[in-house]
Amino acid sequence: MARCAVLLALAMVGMTACAGGDLPPTGAALSIRQAEPIRTDRLAEAIDYARGQKTTGLLIIQNGRTLFEANWPLAEGSEDFRSGFVHGTTPDGALLEDVASLQKSFVAILVGAAIDKGLLDIEQPVSAYIGEGWSKASREQEARITVHHLLEMTSGLTESLAFEAPAGTKFFYNTPAYAMMKGVLSKASGASLDDITKSWLTDPLGMTETSWRIRPGRFAGVGNPTGLVTTPRDIAKLGQMVLDEGRAPSGASVISPPQLKAILSRSSANPAYGRLWWLNGGAFTVNAGAGRRVEGSMIPEAPDDLVAGQGAEARKLYVVPSLRLIVVRTGMQTPDANFNSGFWRLLAKALPSSPGAT
Repeated sequence: MARCAVLLALAMVGMTACAGGDLPPTGAALSIRQAEPIRTDRLAEAIDYARGQKTTGLLIIQNGRTLFEANWPLAEGSEDFRSGFVHGTTPDGALLEDVASLQKSFVAILVGAAIDKGLLDIEQPVSAYIGEGWSKASREQEARITVHHLLEMTSGLTESLAFEAPAGTKFFYNTPAYAMMKGVLSKASGASLDDITKSWLTDPLGMTETSWRIRPGRFAGVGNPTGLVTTPRDIAKLGQMVLDEGRAPSGASVISPPQLKAILSRSSANPAYGRLWWLNGGAFTVNAGAGRRVEGSMIPEAPDDLVAGQGAEARKLYVVPSLRLIVVRTGMQTPDANFNSGFWRLLAKALPSSPGAT
């Protein structure tokens, strides 16, 4: 039955696999160009694969049109995930999930907006905004850590915020250090994180299901006490804003093109990372977690211009400008540890450049 729903959705391009609710406003009328359509009749394998990976939400949009949308129930034995990450369900059946580190890509846009407004200088020390003593480094070491370093994960600090290396010399994916950005934004703007998120981002983009929440006590050790709760549709609106060069569906600017370009520019310590966004097509990738360097592109199976927001439990926002393509995946940790490659290996069969796809 589920397979039939998938095939029916693919046969009727632009229809969703689950009924109910308006499709996300995409700002398609703002688009400068339209990309060659992907082959919707070749999407079934990628969709079936994603569904088999404990996915709760999958949304595929191209050229401002929803090609596929489905919200699936949590797998059996998911009580721990539900209690930690799920904050309700929308009328359309989408889970309201704390999307873990995918929140970083939202914060990156807020930072760019703050720069546009003249409120934030990322070349200033972090301590210029939140005061001294925010880390366990010496005063001299801490004074050399700029906001820019936090954005590129090159603070030189450990997860306990102790000194390990001079700022700017080493990529280390550090969520507790990143979390200081929330205080920086609040101090720079003179407003709460909730208020600037609503005013600068969620209201302009029509994100009605996105908000910051205090995390359960079990997350006390992760060093990032507030989670971003959202849905696939709202996440996709962030992706569409990227495709529309920083503009909202109304045409208003959320972030200037130069700031968006800066966010999506490769850092020297890790060409697979910009400012809180992951970037495909680099010479090498320094992974999160162990920080292991891997030669070549982050996702070899995907287009080189793919940019991504990623979070724990394999939460994904993939944006491919050359294809005008957005893919959102929410849910639990995938059985396949390399979901990126597994999914894109199958999705590549539907891309215009794949053999037989013309």
